Amino acid sequence: MIKDLKWIGIGIIFAFILLTISNFFKNEDFQLKALFDTRFLHENKVLTIGRTNNSIGLDPAVVTDEESFRVTVNVYNNLVCYSEDGMNIEPSLAESWTVSEDGLIWHFNIRKNVLFHDGTKLDADAIVFNFNRWMDSSNPYHAGHFIYWNMNFGGIPGIIESVRSLSNDTVEIVLHKPYAPFLSTLAIPAYGIASPDAIMKYNEDLKFKPVGTGPFIFKSWDDNGDIVLERNNNYWDEKAKVDQLVFKTISDPDERIKLMRSGEILIADNLTTNEMANIKETDDIVLVNRSYFNIGYLAMNMNNENLKIKNVRKAIACLIDQNEMIKTAYETSARAANTFVPPVLWGYNETIKSTPQNPEKAIELLKSVNKGNGIDLKLLVMEEARTYFPKPQALAKYLKKALSVANIHVIVEILPWEEVLKRGHNGDYDMILAGWNGDVADPDNFLYTFFSSENIKEGVISNYSYYNNSKVDSLLVLARQATDKSFRNSLYREIQQMISDDTPAIPLAHTIPTLGLSKRVTGYTTNISGIEPLNRVNLSKEP
Repeated sequence: MIKDLKWIGIGIIFAFILLTISNFFKNEDFQLKALFDTRFLHENKVLTIGRTNNSIGLDPAVVTDEESFRVTVNVYNNLVCYSEDGMNIEPSLAESWTVSEDGLIWHFNIRKNVLFHDGTKLDADAIVFNFNRWMDSSNPYHAGHFIYWNMNFGGIPGIIESVRSLSNDTVEIVLHKPYAPFLSTLAIPAYGIASPDAIMKYNEDLKFKPVGTGPFIFKSWDDNGDIVLERNNNYWDEKAKVDQLVFKTISDPDERIKLMRSGEILIADNLTTNEMANIKETDDIVLVNRSYFNIGYLAMNMNNENLKIKNVRKAIACLIDQNEMIKTAYETSARAANTFVPPVLWGYNETIKSTPQNPEKAIELLKSVNKGNGIDLKLLVMEEARTYFPKPQALAKYLKKALSVANIHVIVEILPWEEVLKRGHNGDYDMILAGWNGDVADPDNFLYTFFSSENIKEGVISNYSYYNNSKVDSLLVLARQATDKSFRNSLYREIQQMISDDTPAIPLAHTIPTLGLSKRVTGYTTNISGIEPLNRVNLSKEP
C-alpha cells in the first residue's frame, strides 16, 4: 500500500511537471526557438548609433535621405548587394543571374528557404510584386513618391519593360534598352524587397512598419527619433553578432561626445571638427574617415525669370570665393568642388576649374543682360546639418553676403530637412542648397540624377535646376547604354564640361565624413556609399 502511494505521488509530481512545461510552450512569449536563442546564453549586446538627424521613413522605395537608408539596409535585402567596400556587386536574394547578349533580358535565380520577418516565404512572385509596386503608378500600392525609381529607371514607362516570374524561383526582367549600371542600381537601398503581405496590410504606412528579409527586425520608433531593431535569428545569411541596433537621434554635438564617453552610444557618425577636437586618447574612441563620395552644390531654378539667363547664373558663380566659403561654413576636411563628380570616382574631369571669384566681372555680366539694378532671389536651406553641408545656415549667410556685392538680394528660407525635401521635389524655390551622397561607384548616379531632363517631374524632381539640354540628355542616355567603360568615361568628362559651360548649378564642396567608434566595436567596415549593413559588427566586453 505504501509503495502504491509512493508511485502515485511520483506520478502526480511528474504530471505537474508536464503540465508546467506544456503551459510554458503555449505562452507566445516563450516559443520553443527561444530556448536556443543566443540571447539566453549571454548578456544582451546592444549597438547604439548616435546620429544628428532622425529618419524620414523606413520604406526604402519612397525615401531619399541617408538617415533612413542607414536603418533600412539592416531590415531589407535586395536582389543583389554591394561588396563590403561598395565597389563590386555580389549575390543577395538572387543567388545568381544571366543576361542576354544584347543586354536586354535578365534572369535572376531567387534564393530558396528565405523568410520575411512576418513569416511569409520569399519567392519569385514576391520579387515581381515589389517591382510592380515600384514601376506601375496605377498599382494600388504605389503610394507616395517613388523618387529613386524615377531617377534610376526613367519613371513610368522607363527602362524596364516587364518583370515576371518564370517559375517559383526565377524572375525575368526585360529592358527597353541596355542599361550599363543596371546591377549596381538594383543594389541601391531603395530597392530593398518588402513582404507583399506587409505591403498589402500597411500600404503607405509601411514607412513606419518595415518588413523585409534582412539581418534585423524592426521593433520600435519613438517620438524622440530613436529606432530599435532586433536580431533576426532566422536570417538566411551571416547572422548578426549583436542582439539589438539602436539608432539614437542626438542633435547636440557635445551631448553625443558625452554619451560616447559614457558608453551609452558606441558609434557616432558625421562628427564635427569640434567633436573630433574634444576626443582624447583616454576616451577609448577611434576616428574613422570615409571618402570624398558626395557633393554639396547650389542649384538655380531655371524656371525663374532671372535664373533662366545664363549670364545671371555665371555672375553668381563669379561671386563665390570657395576658400572663404569653406573657411566660413565647412569643416577642415572639406575640399572645394570643381564639378559634380567626386574626385575619387572614375569619369571625374580634373581639367575643369572652379570659377574664380571676380565681383567686377559679375557686375558686368549682370549689366550685359539689364540686371545691374538688382534682383531678388529666395534661397531654400535646411535647418539640420547634412554630410555635405555641416553648417548649412552659416553657408546660407555667406552666400547672402557674397551675392549682395553685385546687388543680388538673397532671402534665406530656413526649414526642417523634411520640408526642404518636399519643396525641393516639387520645385518650390528660386535657389536651393542641394547635395548628394553617392549610392554607387558610377558617374551616372550623379550626373543623370542632377541634370537629365527626365528628372524634372513634379513630386520626384532631382534635377533641381530644371536644366534641359537635349545634347546633354542624349550623351547621358548614350553613356547609360554603352558597355565600354573607357567610352563611358570620355562621355562623362564631356558632359561635365558642357554642364560647367552652362552653369545650371554651382558645385561647392566635397566632404570627408568622420565616424567615432568605441574601441569595443569590432568588424566595422566603411562602405564608399556611407551606408553599411551592421550584421558583421560585434562588441567586445567592457574595457
